[in-house]
Order: sequence, then structure tokens, then C-alpha cells
Amino acid sequence: MHPLALYVHIPFCAARCPYCDFNTYAGLEAQFEPYVAALAEEIHQAGARLDRPPARTIFIGGGTPTVLPPDLLARALAACREAFAVAADAEITSEANPGTVDQVRFAALRELGVNRLSMGVQSFDDAELRWLGRIHTAAEAVAAFRAARRAGFANINLDFIFGLPGQNPATWMRTLAQAIDLGPEHLSLYSLIVEDGTPLADQVRRGAIAEPDDDLAADLYEMACKTLADAGYVQYEISNWARAGQGVKGKGQEARGREQEAGGRNQPSAISHQPSAISHQPSAISHQCRHNLVYWRNEPYLGFGAGAHSFDGSRRWWNVRGVRAYIERIAAGETPEEAGEAIGRALAMGETLMVGLRLVVEGVPDARFEARFGVGLDAVFGPPIRELVAQGLLERLPDRVRLTPAGRLLGNQVFAEFLPAA
Repeated sequence: MHPLALYVHIPFCAARCPYCDFNTYAGLEAQFEPYVAALAEEIHQAGARLDRPPARTIFIGGGTPTVLPPDLLARALAACREAFAVAADAEITSEANPGTVDQVRFAALRELGVNRLSMGVQSFDDAELRWLGRIHTAAEAVAAFRAARRAGFANINLDFIFGLPGQNPATWMRTLAQAIDLGPEHLSLYSLIVEDGTPLADQVRRGAIAEPDDDLAADLYEMACKTLADAGYVQYEISNWARAGQGVKGKGQEARGREQEAGGRNQPSAISHQPSAISHQPSAISHQCRHNLVYWRNEPYLGFGAGAHSFDGSRRWWNVRGVRAYIERIAAGETPEEAGEAIGRALAMGETLMVGLRLVVEGVPDARFEARFGVGLDAVFGPPIRELVAQGLLERLPDRVRLTPAGRLLGNQVFAEFLPAA
């Protein structure tokens, strides 16, 4: 069996951010222990059903996994290792909120085998953090990053949000400068989206807050592309940048972590964000999120927990969202699955293009597409590929297709060309 990616959902937060539409809840501390018990049972059942298949990555997301006591996180991870043949060099990521972690908790995560940390910083400006409803300050985020380094984390991602209504470009540049100064191995930058059903959407609807400006967001995005490229970060996905270097277990990373804690910074030569200058060898980029690469390559993954999604290559399904409903179903010996859908051949091919084109260096390789579907890219999608190339939104290389810089700004428009009509 092809090694799986495992996603473990922790739907708890210390506080709910007004822009967030993830399946998360605040004030449910009494549900922590029964939820993890149900989670472990679901994981064990899946492993037994599949005869303990191999797993190459584990991603603990949320919510805020670090609101759980370390012993409960240990229980969830132990279930993964018991139910699946987790690779010795597996990438094991935990998300973390700078307001819910300290030196002791970081050390506990390392003891549990977590070797990649993803921290939701969002901004290094205190006014923006208050607007976003975050529970930490900029100084606390910096302190949390340094504490993670001292605990031994040599592979850290920092998340940021841009495109806030009226956001000052100078403030955004200061956030980027602070991030570069810290020297994380990975950066994720997401444009603010007003999601239906969130407090932010209600405020926008009432006119209390202006809608985000798409043109401003595009300007801030292009500023980030240039700034991060100049600092030695490689943009490998529309919203993600990684530093060159050794992989998640490499000794060089440990050395870099010590250098950065001492104030040093390793900045490899920048790779231009212009397509003509990007390496044609995606494997040369290190520190990419190996777990998320599974999603972008449209490969199988299993999700566990309330609201978690799974995909086996031909079918997609998802669990019931409510925490209590999830616990009750597991306790009753029932499946937590709420619904699912079969993925037909035409949709599978279209989705492979849709998610694969997010990988701005790798794109969608001809060989991988043909190995999966038995037919070439141009045989299926020749006309839209040629049209998008003519529009300057796609680049057709001898062995792959990928977005141009202009295409990255109009990704949804490009992706729609490959999906079958409803």
C-alpha cells in the first residue's frame, strides 16, 4: 500500500478568532479527555481495518492542539504509532498558538517525537493581532519561537495573514522583516478571506468593517514574493515558502537552530520568483511541508477527529463536525462518518490539476499524471492548457505545466478551466 498521510484534528481553542471558519470550539475543556479517547479508538479501528498500513506523515491540527495537556497529545500520537506503521523518518507536525505554549510544553512535544512545528503568528504588529482576535502579542510570538528553538525544534513554520482592510504596506513589510530575522525554515502567507458564518462576515455585512481590498491584497502578496525571494526563501506553493537545506532530520538544521537562537541567520542564494529562473528540479527544495505535499499531489490521506476529511484516491468522506456527536458515535460503536462522495475519473483528473497547479515550482508533471490516469495531460486538457498559456497564466514546460506569476494571482480562474461542468 502507498504510505498514507495521517491528519489528527484537535477542535479546541483557548478563544475563537472572528475570521476563523474551521471546526473549532472554545470553552470545552471538559471534553478534552473523552474526545481524545474517542480519537484514539477511531485511529485504532482504521488501522485494524487496513491491516496496519505504512504512514509517512502525521499532522496534528486544529483548533489549537497545544491547548491539550501533553499526556493527551501523547495518547493520540501513541494510537497513530500502534495502528499504523509510521516511518522512522516520518514528518510529525503539530500546530501551536504562541499564546498556549512555553518552554516546558515545547520540550514535551519534542519528547513525543514531534519534529516540525507550525506556529500561528499571523502578524508581528500588536494592533493587527488585536484586530484578528489573537491572544498573543508580537513580543510573545518572538519569545515562543525562541523557546521552540531552545527546545530543539529545527523545522518551524510560521503562519501569517495579509490583506486586512486598510492594512498598511509598511506594517506588512515590518512583519516580513521580523519573520526573516527569526529565520524559520518555512513560511505560510494567507490572504484574509471573509468566510460565511463567521463574526467577521457579520461585521462586514453590517458595514462595521470594510471588505478586504483584492487589489491591496495582490500588492502585499507581490511584495512578499520579492522580499522572501531576496531573503533566500523559495516559493514552492501559492501560499508557502521554504528555505533550502537538509530535510526534517538533517543535522544541518540542528546547527541552524543554534545559530538562529544566537542571532545568526543562514540565507542561501535566492531563487527568482520568475518562471524562467526557477529550478526544474522540485526535489532540490528542502523544508517543504511533506504532509501538505500529499494534498497538493492529490494522494491518499486519512483524517481522524470531529469534521476530519479523508481521501483514498477514488472516494472522499468526512466525519460529523460536532464534538459531542463525534464522541457519542464512537462510544456507541458507530462510524463517525457523516457523508462521502465518489470521485469519478473526470473529476479526479480535474482535481489533480486544480491542486497540483498550486505547486508553483513542481506544477503537474506529465509523467505523474500519465502514471495515474494512463493518458497524457495534453490529450485530456490540451485546449485549456494552450489557451491559458496564451493568456500568460500557465507555463508549458517539456515535462510539466505550472502557473506563471500572473497565474498565481488568478489561481481560481485557472483552476476552474480544468474542472468538469456541474
